[in-house]
Amino acid sequence: MIARIAEAETEGWLGEVEGRQVSLAGAEEKLRRLDRGHGQHTVVGLGIPTTRGER
Repeated sequence: MIARIAEAETEGWLGEVEGRQVSLAGAEEKLRRLDRGHGQHTVVGLGIPTTRGER
């Protein structure tokens, strides 16, 4: 992505530069959120299964 931003800057594609910078910022933020969530687990209660006769 950084190389594509550099290419757009070299070619003078100002709209492309801005759009790619926004995309890069979004991707970096998503990676930061994933890194912060790593190692954090949530317990989910699934209940105890029953058979028809136990209802």
